[in-house]
This record gives sequence, C-alpha cells and structure tokens, in this order.
Amino acid sequence: MARKLDKLSVTLGKILKARGMQGRLHEYRIQHAWSGAVGPAIARHSQPAGVRGGKLTLVVDSPAWMQQLSLLKPELIGKLNNSLGMKAVSDITLKFGELEQRESEPEREKTDTVILSDEERETIQQSVHDISDTGVREAMQRLLEKDVLRRKAGKKK
Repeated sequence: MARKLDKLSVTLGKILKARGMQGRLHEYRIQHAWSGAVGPAIARHSQPAGVRGGKLTLVVDSPAWMQQLSLLKPELIGKLNNSLGMKAVSDITLKFGELEQRESEPEREKTDTVILSDEERETIQQSVHDISDTGVREAMQRLLEKDVLRRKAGKKK
C-alpha cells in the first residue's frame, strides 16, 4: 500500500503546530521580512518585538520616529502583509525602547576558502524549489549550503 508524501513545508508546519511553536515561526517570518518590507531607513529605527492576535508590537528608538511610524501604520501593515504573502498583521503597537543589535547575516563558520560551486548551488536551489513557504525555503537552503560546506571542509583536512 503506497503512502502519500507531503511537501516538506507541510510536514514542518504540522510538526511546529503540534509542538505549539507555530507562533514563534510566525514571529520569525515577520522579523525576517521586516527590513525588506519597510526599507532600510525605517528598519534602522524600529524592530518587531512580537505578535499576538495579529497585533505587531514594534520597538522604536526615538520619539520622532514613533510619531512618524504612527502616521505610517496602515502603509507599514500593507507592506508587511504583502511581503509575507498573507494577512499576518492587522494592527501595530509602538513602544519606545532600545533596539537589539542584530547581525545582518548569521556568522558563517570559517571553511578555509571552501566555496560552493555553481553546480552545488543549483542542486540546492532545485532541492528547495518546491517549498512554498519563503521563510522555510530560505532556512532549508542555508542549512543545505552549510552542510555541503562542512562536508567539503572535512574532506580537505
């Protein structure tokens, strides 16, 4: 008897939901999409702090930016939802505070000049191509790239 196979994104979604972690994945997606959705100027002065019931809490670093962002709420909600491809946020609450310092990219392990070939990159992209969820697809792509780089570095030693 043949079993029906689900897409990886569907399976991961089910696992996260069963473990009560779907909300955290939702927050991660918003964190990840924020800068691209609103632009670098706004992202430099604001940061998503959490989401509860469709209400996004933003930490803002100055009263002037709080005023500006309060006027831009509808536009920010639209841009963010458009970037995520779903109606994830229905309202925004602004909170004055200090922004967390975040690295623009996770620190990469040193691999002693080991790099991915174009063929390896293409294979990885084909492997994750069918994952419909952008956040999951990008995370899986980074994971596969790290795995290939580690294996290549191990063979060099």
